[in-house]
Amino acid sequence: MKPAARKDAGAGGGVSAFGVSCLDVKSFVASLVLLTLVLALWQLHPYEPLLSASRSSPSCPLLPRSPTTALSRSAAGAAEIPSANSTTSAADTTGRQTFTAAAATRPAQLPAARRSDPNKRELRPYGSAAALFVQMGAYRGGPRTFAVVGLASKPAHVYGTPYFKCEWVPNHDPAASPPPRPVRTKAYKMLPDWGYGRVYTVVVVNCTFPSNPNAGNRGGKLLVHAYYSTASRRYERFVALEEAPGSYDESRFRPPFPYEYLYCGSSLYGNLSAARMREWLAYHAHFFGPSSHFVLHDAGGVSPEVRAVLDPLVRAGRVTVQDIRQQAEYDGYYYNQFLVVNDCLHRYRHAANWTFFFDVDEYIYLPDGRSLQEVLGQLERYTQFTIEQNPMSSKLCVKDRTNDYLREWGFEKLVFRNSISGIRRDRKYAIQARNAYSTGVHMSQNVYGRTTHKTESLIRYYHYHNSINVMGEPCREFVPKPTNGSKVMFEGIPYVYDENMKRLAGEIKRFEEDTIGAIFT
Repeated sequence: MKPAARKDAGAGGGVSAFGVSCLDVKSFVASLVLLTLVLALWQLHPYEPLLSASRSSPSCPLLPRSPTTALSRSAAGAAEIPSANSTTSAADTTGRQTFTAAAATRPAQLPAARRSDPNKRELRPYGSAAALFVQMGAYRGGPRTFAVVGLASKPAHVYGTPYFKCEWVPNHDPAASPPPRPVRTKAYKMLPDWGYGRVYTVVVVNCTFPSNPNAGNRGGKLLVHAYYSTASRRYERFVALEEAPGSYDESRFRPPFPYEYLYCGSSLYGNLSAARMREWLAYHAHFFGPSSHFVLHDAGGVSPEVRAVLDPLVRAGRVTVQDIRQQAEYDGYYYNQFLVVNDCLHRYRHAANWTFFFDVDEYIYLPDGRSLQEVLGQLERYTQFTIEQNPMSSKLCVKDRTNDYLREWGFEKLVFRNSISGIRRDRKYAIQARNAYSTGVHMSQNVYGRTTHKTESLIRYYHYHNSINVMGEPCREFVPKPTNGSKVMFEGIPYVYDENMKRLAGEIKRFEEDTIGAIFT
């Protein structure tokens, strides 16, 4: 018997003198197939989202559960390609195939995820309850000062520390050398609503620069940086005001102003009586004279009937009506009254010598037949004066069968005044607006100059509370006319007869017929 020839003799590594071992061919083919699969998986990588379900399915082991990393690819490549000086055998080939298949199906070894603490809670914010700042208007208050009027989140300003910075960015001037640079200053904020704000509070941002930032009259933009708090650098930046080249006119900040008197009205809301509005306008157009202007704010109260009363006066240039109905989206105090009066203050800051603030159910009255010029001449040294109230009944009238009540005006027949004394009542006021930085509904606490409240003998106002909202006849209770100064008790309140306004009715009606009545016709 011939000895068996050694198959592993000769060239070594399983290669016979006449060809390649069958096992080596199978190993090579298996390695080539696995390499092809790895390359195919790599090409499928962009479609990974579509295969996410397959990745998690145990029925498709070729799709790795975790992203392929460079480390896992190199490990797979090293497993597929045998060393050049290794010895090929059936056992080695089988072992390599097993290792290669395991490497292809085993996910990459990633660092173990840190175990979460079940007691560590996470807070997830969604949306925003209130804006950092809601701008209504921005106005130049003088050569180097500006005012930006708006609303802001009340909790943020009561419990937090929001603040503002101002920046003037001049328009580009290619002829200037060197080119103008932006000017920055820290703003001063005021919250003038006396804490009455609700979700929103009123904020007046005062921007005062060291000098006029638009001295060259080339124009520019006023930017406001609204910071969330002093503990954070987060802020919102917005353009509050823009001046066109050549539009700056310093003369408008000095007298003479366009008007002697300006009326800034609060928000008009609810159902308003067109008849009472016409009476109120006629009375005060006569009271303030031709050099006056009325600014009204429609918060939903200007109905078609009221609009019919106002439109002729708007066309005649006596009245401006601003639509502020959007304010309803921002929950502030009483139809955002404080926002409205502050915007009016700064919008018309240099429009008149005196600006008056009171409501459309209130009538200014001068005792002892004084003229308005005489009274204001005595008060001119003050920046602001307040006006005491005469509270009137809005229901009680004199029972007199000879009177035609339907032809009488509201203030002509509502003649009973509340006689309770020694209590504090709301006051209204007038102000030299150019010396005020912000204001309120009943007075300003941010003025330059003096304020006086000792005006009872000079000027007062009659208040017919809510009479403006009575659509029909205001007289709802009738009593005999008191004699010898006696009092009438009504709803637990003592009233005295006061006919000061009634005496003026004839003169106001003649004025209305001669002037305003002519406008209506």
